[in-house]
Amino acid sequence: MPNLFLRPTRYENIKFVLIQMCRYTISYPAHHTYMKNKKWTLPIGLLVGLANGFFGAGGGSVLVPALEKFKPLETHKAHATALAVILPLSVVSAVVYVWGVDVNWPAVAYVSAGGVVGGVVGAKVLSRISAGWLNMIFGLFLAVGAVRMLFS
Repeated sequence: MPNLFLRPTRYENIKFVLIQMCRYTISYPAHHTYMKNKKWTLPIGLLVGLANGFFGAGGGSVLVPALEKFKPLETHKAHATALAVILPLSVVSAVVYVWGVDVNWPAVAYVSAGGVVGGVVGAKVLSRISAGWLNMIFGLFLAVGAVRMLFS
């Protein structure tokens, strides 16, 4: 059985820091106003697509705060929308990675099996959590990941 919990490489550390920088930039715009028009839709999509394609993941950590700040969407709707947007982006990114990188298929099988179960449970729990708790949990996961990446 493959070891799915290897220490991150320097590339993964840099990737995570860049994702957090993108997230911070979107989360705290200079003008603090909510943009209700559609002018931010394409730039947000471009940034999310770049993060997902370049890093292989991380588009959701950019998209959720962007949807909350620029569109503006309620927290639960932003998370659900991000999941729906990330699916096609992940499929496209995965196809590109499969052509250019040696994929660890046993790891894909194991992680996907757990991910399906976790996805179903997470989607059911999402509707029962308040927006405040959801933001705290989301931020905690990002913070723990950032600390792990920076100090490993």
